[in-house]
Amino acid sequence: MTTTSVKSQIPGFDVAASRTTLFGALLDTIDRHGGDRPALEDVERQPLTYARLVLGALVLGKKLADGTRRGEYVGVLLPNVNGLAVTVFGLNAFGRVPAMLNFSAGLKNLRSAVETGALRRIVTSRRFISTAKLEDTIEALKKIETAPGKPVEIVYLEDVRKTIGAVDKIRGLVQSRMARRIHRRHALGPDQAAVVLFTSGTEGVPKGVVLTNANLVANARQILIHAADFMSEKDIVFNPLPMFHSFGLTAATLMPLFAGMKIVLYPSPLHYKEIPKLIGATKATVLFATDTFLQGYARSADDDDLKSVRYVIAGAEKVKDQTRVLWSRHGATVLEGYGATECSPVLSCNRPDIGRSGSVGPLLSGIEARLEPVQGITGGGRLHVKGPNVMAGYIFNDKPGVLVPLRDGWHDTGDIVGIDERGIVTIMGRAKRFAKIGGEMISLAAVEGIVASLWPENNHVVLSMPDARKGEQLVLLTDRHGADRQSLTERAKAEGLPELWTPRIVLVVREIPLLASGKVDFMAASELASGMRATQ
Repeated sequence: MTTTSVKSQIPGFDVAASRTTLFGALLDTIDRHGGDRPALEDVERQPLTYARLVLGALVLGKKLADGTRRGEYVGVLLPNVNGLAVTVFGLNAFGRVPAMLNFSAGLKNLRSAVETGALRRIVTSRRFISTAKLEDTIEALKKIETAPGKPVEIVYLEDVRKTIGAVDKIRGLVQSRMARRIHRRHALGPDQAAVVLFTSGTEGVPKGVVLTNANLVANARQILIHAADFMSEKDIVFNPLPMFHSFGLTAATLMPLFAGMKIVLYPSPLHYKEIPKLIGATKATVLFATDTFLQGYARSADDDDLKSVRYVIAGAEKVKDQTRVLWSRHGATVLEGYGATECSPVLSCNRPDIGRSGSVGPLLSGIEARLEPVQGITGGGRLHVKGPNVMAGYIFNDKPGVLVPLRDGWHDTGDIVGIDERGIVTIMGRAKRFAKIGGEMISLAAVEGIVASLWPENNHVVLSMPDARKGEQLVLLTDRHGADRQSLTERAKAEGLPELWTPRIVLVVREIPLLASGKVDFMAASELASGMRATQ
């Protein structure tokens, strides 16, 4: 068994061009495209130009930086609105590091993130807290002491705005004309932290992922090179994905901003009826989302709601064939990609000219890959990657606020993939999402594919659970009413697969537990399945 090394076959990435900060890259965009272009729009339908984004970042960033240290991690607990983008760029402009908090993760995971990041301050909004009914969560977070005798400080944007007077606005206007000089005085370096994101915790305690300025700018520009033939500054991007998820932050926000595009932000991807209407009203041409959300939008849309969308960029979970069919009826092409938070996140993506259904396309320019052999797996290996977009390192819960650097620049994705002679990547499954039954390695993702082919209108997850006789057994959790094992056995047989690949137990639930990113919450799904089995 030998290790296979692969390099991206797509040329064009210039490492030197990514040696800047997020705020510096934003200023570069204005140099190329001008400041009067619309940059952001949210549900309030009040467009923000690039110039106003810079002005807002300088004014707000100065206020938020007061009372914090250069390089300090500052918690950000906000939905997708213009104010979130202004906050992120404002903190970056003054050398502070936004730690993006997942408000849908529950108090346990939020508390873990605050403690792991050693956060002394959290920026949020009274209106958001009220709308999301997070008052009890905020009260609990206030009681955390990440420094002895100093509870976490909650800073509300509404309160900050009240302190911004005429002098601050005039100063901001002056500073915006010399923004680079102001930024250089306060900025962190390209190889210093730009954001901290927290892993979902679906398989354990959440970790902090530290992504540098250069990581994020590099990945945004790698995506732009990859998409140069089918996306341009004329596109309008619709982003319903939360920015505490790397897909929503880099691919759906930073990338289009650095290209001069306009972005429409939406605060929740779960509003299946409202989102198609706003896509139609804003004439968005590119949509970023996950398979689960895409099915909901396409089924809820009226005939003309989605006609402006040319391309849908999908990630975070496997795209079903049924989803492609649904969107093709609206005239859009679904391009599936793949990534990891630790990689800023995008590693590969299909393009209209390169790729195939069922794959996640070729590696982005500038990425090296290494496939380590896995016993029992043929035609693929465990993917390790290296490139300018790969993280600085982790922050662990047992060492709060301390960066543990990535060793030798290589990141073990934990995914089992195959890469063909054209460099196209196919995901075979997570290393942890294989079961060994009867001496055979079985991909849970592949079994999910069999189930999806049988019941494409529904959502499913296959779990490996303890079995007294065989050590492991496959359990299907599905929202398909009337789902039965006999139908699964017949479908597997028709596809030439042994009965071993058929889940032994089928559990029908009202809905599959999901994270805010659209991914399956495997921890919650396992707990649900265990509880249902115990009562049977």
